[in-house]
Amino acid sequence: MSKGWLSILEKVDDYRWRLPATYKAGMRVPGLIYADERLLRTMAEDQALQQVANVAFLPGIVGWSLAMPDIHWGYGFPIGGVAAMRLNGGVVSPGGVGFDINCGARLLRTNLTEAEAQPYLGRLADQLFHDVPSGLGAHGPLSLSDRELDDIMVRGAAWMVERGHGTADDLETTESHGCLAGADPSTVSRRARERGHEQVGTLGAGNHFLEVEAVEAIYDAAAAQAFGLSMGQVVVSFHCGSRGFGHQVCQDYLEVMEKASRQFEIVLPDRQLACAPLDSKPGKDYLAAMASAANFAWANRQAIAHWTRQAFARVLGRSVEELGMTQVYDVAHNIAKVEEHRVAGQSMRLCVHRKGATRAFPPGHAEVPPRYRTVGQPVLVPGDMGRYSYVCVGTERAMAETWGSTCHGAGRLQSRGAAKRSLQGVDIAGGLERRGIVVRVRNRALLAEEASEAYKDVAAVVEVLDRAGISRKVARLRPLAVIKG
Repeated sequence: MSKGWLSILEKVDDYRWRLPATYKAGMRVPGLIYADERLLRTMAEDQALQQVANVAFLPGIVGWSLAMPDIHWGYGFPIGGVAAMRLNGGVVSPGGVGFDINCGARLLRTNLTEAEAQPYLGRLADQLFHDVPSGLGAHGPLSLSDRELDDIMVRGAAWMVERGHGTADDLETTESHGCLAGADPSTVSRRARERGHEQVGTLGAGNHFLEVEAVEAIYDAAAAQAFGLSMGQVVVSFHCGSRGFGHQVCQDYLEVMEKASRQFEIVLPDRQLACAPLDSKPGKDYLAAMASAANFAWANRQAIAHWTRQAFARVLGRSVEELGMTQVYDVAHNIAKVEEHRVAGQSMRLCVHRKGATRAFPPGHAEVPPRYRTVGQPVLVPGDMGRYSYVCVGTERAMAETWGSTCHGAGRLQSRGAAKRSLQGVDIAGGLERRGIVVRVRNRALLAEEASEAYKDVAAVVEVLDRAGISRKVARLRPLAVIKG
């Protein structure tokens, strides 16, 4: 860690660091950063900590500008940043949600053991690669009419389930039942619609993936049992969002918000934090368009879950029911949501921005599915394609400190460009295959951008939040087969 940050940050304990509100004139609240010293050194190498300070300038921010241990530089907010705004006098900022609105993760369990699945891994990877379109600009098997796209924007994952692409159980185990209220298709541009018409049921490119994995460690037996997870079991996880549709919604509203910031005379240290009051027309329009994109993303992941189950059934020659392919959970990590939280002992409705951060609600919370209410909400934390991912669980301390939020993944160590340069000529796919990981990818040359070397060790990220009491480790998952764009 640079000496500059060492002299600025106040160590609260081994896993919390305070950025004083006096660091920059104009900060309305302090920053709170979750990290151990090793992770903090990597944060200090880019602009992420400066962005934590910048977010503290936003009108109506409550408590802290929060940073999870996976933070790295992003547009406006750091990726891994969390901020809550009071509804009266607070703002909403597209930079606090990101371009891939409701990018998130979903986990399916199976009744298969790793030993049972091993002979089929190659065929499974081929079938999944065929059935779940991936890559930049990929088109899915569904081509939506304007009316159907409007319905998806309003109804989210339920639209897919009603057409046979999933079950009511999937909706129960999806954050917000796969539908964010307040969506309004009239707030979405024609260009965004054009980009979304044929992208439902597609994985995309970049850090999006679909993996067949094995449960290789259990840390919390009670939570694992509640989630239906056991040692040696095969599971499937995937990570994707609202595709070009959500990207365009964000792009459209960045222009709107720049004008709104000037109109409402909001002084910001970074134009990428452009925002509007929550009760203003541009603020309300953005929230309605963002909800439309979030619902599109949940419909997208619901379709992918359906194609995934069908692929397993085809290859294994058994029904989805026989395979026990039920959903563990689906969680968003690029979203702004109005939620009830306690501030200074009083209940208050806040707009919580989670950008590259995952909800982590505790046992007993009304929004945790009834089957998990005694243990807490499942938290899905993807790692990188060469190491491992984690399943965690939400806690009371998260509700008290972080607006019920935790990390969303490993977090980048290198930019995509830097990773490509440092790994030029390295056969990433070959290295994975030599370790027994089956790989199917549209463009092998782009794998360097997503190599393990480009990411923090997710085990270190998860350990910080486990030790800090924000989310507890439940299970570790090891990749068996990786599908990439």
